Amino acid sequence: MTYLIGEALVGKDEEIAHIELIIGDRDGPVGKAFVEAFANPKYGHTPLLAVIRPNLPAKPWTLIVPKVTIKNMEQADKIFGPAQSAVAKAVADAVEEGLIPMDKLDEWVVIVSVFIHPKAKDDRKIYNYNYSATKLALKRALANYPPWEKIAYDKDRAVHPIIGYRINHRLWRPPYLQIALDIPNIEKTIQIIKQIPKSDRIILEVGTPLIKKYGAKVIRDIREVAKNKFIIADLKTLDVSQVEVDIAFDETADAVVASGLAATESLDKFVYEAKRLGIYSFIDMMYVENPLEKLKTLKQPPDVVILHRAIDVETKEDRRWSWIKKIKEEYQGRILIAVAGGIMPQTVSEALKNGADILIVGRYITQSKDVERSTREFLLKIAEHMPKEPGDIDLFRVHVE
Repeated sequence: MTYLIGEALVGKDEEIAHIELIIGDRDGPVGKAFVEAFANPKYGHTPLLAVIRPNLPAKPWTLIVPKVTIKNMEQADKIFGPAQSAVAKAVADAVEEGLIPMDKLDEWVVIVSVFIHPKAKDDRKIYNYNYSATKLALKRALANYPPWEKIAYDKDRAVHPIIGYRINHRLWRPPYLQIALDIPNIEKTIQIIKQIPKSDRIILEVGTPLIKKYGAKVIRDIREVAKNKFIIADLKTLDVSQVEVDIAFDETADAVVASGLAATESLDKFVYEAKRLGIYSFIDMMYVENPLEKLKTLKQPPDVVILHRAIDVETKEDRRWSWIKKIKEEYQGRILIAVAGGIMPQTVSEALKNGADILIVGRYITQSKDVERSTREFLLKIAEHMPKEPGDIDLFRVHVE
């Protein structure tokens, strides 16, 4: 039984075309849906057959269903005119070109959902865009597009045109520079953010002092000036972990931090709740004597472990590097490792060579007289460590859709 689905968006401005379609056997579920839609029209969404011109329908028989409610005859003319003809012509051309097999002409039916903006004016653009979108959607449906490899590659890179910016939920391309915004002054913090250079390598941490002074709502305040940044809420959660994860999530955080000193039961709830909501769980191992043993007590590991040397002990011997290898060997790449405390441009290479995925930097950047220059010092060091990387993810991306 044939049951194929295709989608395509083509064009721009009010005449933009978005086509979603289903192809299938007349005697299967697609055929049943075809008849039911045709026999039960809805107000403002009257289904119509795709015809190249009156008295010349396309085959396979194709039913057009308007997505947007038709409220007047001017809008109806756009559907019962350039859109109807364009869809029919695309189906007929698909048969002529061998995209749709000739022997399926009377066995398949097509249902096409068509979007026409109420303000669309240009009939030629409506026709051209809907023709191209229908043809592309047919081609994709018959090829079972997209393959999983395409979805996996693009799902964390994609920007939806309606949103207009990338909403970051995945740290899929380490290393990253995590800038800790610890100064308990929101005006100063916003000034710092505005001076940070644009880079896909940079993620932002809303520091504990900032949250303690202004409350969790400060996360949303920072989101207003950093819409497309990955934002971590450093709550250093010790108790009522599920509640605190929910608070951070509601304030638009992409990740939340718990203290590794918390009880195992609390950390289990913390990781569970973060995964349930689809945000990252960070566990800060500051003052935890054996980070690996602590991780082994958990039902499931967090997304990120912070090997954190506290400010008060930054002059003592650094033991973090030995723990990175042990944790990575144990969890086989399922955990990212962040290092914090005393990270300077001159220590970046050592940290990355030892396997660090995230470099957490605070005072060196946030207290600098030149925030942009100080940030670029780290970005340049990261680039030196990764000479084959192209830089930001869209730099060499070719538009092929």
